[in-house]
Amino acid sequence: MGMNPEEIEHSRAPLMNHLVEFRSRLIKTCWVLLLAICISYYFAEDIYGFLVRPLAESYPNPESRRLIYTGLAEAFLTYLHLACFAGFFLSFPVIAYHIYMFLAPGMYKNERRVLLPYLVISPVLFFLGAALAYYYVFPLAWKFFLSFESRTSAGVSIQLEARVSEYLSLVMQVLIAFGLAFQLPVVLTLMARVGMVKAATLARGRKYALLVIVIVAAFLTPPDVLSQIGLSIPLYLLYEISIIACRHIEKKHTESAHA
Repeated sequence: MGMNPEEIEHSRAPLMNHLVEFRSRLIKTCWVLLLAICISYYFAEDIYGFLVRPLAESYPNPESRRLIYTGLAEAFLTYLHLACFAGFFLSFPVIAYHIYMFLAPGMYKNERRVLLPYLVISPVLFFLGAALAYYYVFPLAWKFFLSFESRTSAGVSIQLEARVSEYLSLVMQVLIAFGLAFQLPVVLTLMARVGMVKAATLARGRKYALLVIVIVAAFLTPPDVLSQIGLSIPLYLLYEISIIACRHIEKKHTESAHA
């Protein structure tokens, strides 16, 4: 039996309300992101100077060194790229808030309690991973790469002339890679909540996890042992923390099932 026009119109109302709310939150998010990008571009030179500092401090005589650009628009596009990168992270709390507020009405109360901590923990872990790369890996990596300057080939000395765009691309790739690697507890605990992994399985697979972590660290870090160890140890500690968190989640599920 078909629905009459009034019933059809009534069924469409909730969908239209969701679309209107989605459009409103999307517009607000875009304006906030655009404002954050503009602010970041205004401070782009200072932000770039902060990112260049580990390289400058790795030079024996930083004042005699320079970064170059070989295209007329390269420096401008590099700063614009940096502004977009910084603007996104500056506006992420607002973006996460609107995502949460859009999803919250369709979620159960316990689901809302589960989602909210992840929106807080995830950027914190990303920041910790990026901080590890900036304060520990970069100084070691840049000194390693600069060590090739002391070598000669066929009597010709080798000297670094780094481009601003290449340097920024390398720095951003490493920062993002470390930040994403530190999302390991978030991924594993979410998988535990939906029953995809068990704490006992993670505990039994420690040696395999350690092997994978070492391989990942070798790909994400420069080719020196200290920086690889510097990433492997925190990742393995995060893996152990994930096991503890998964056990806690399983205990909560068991208690809820028997309640």
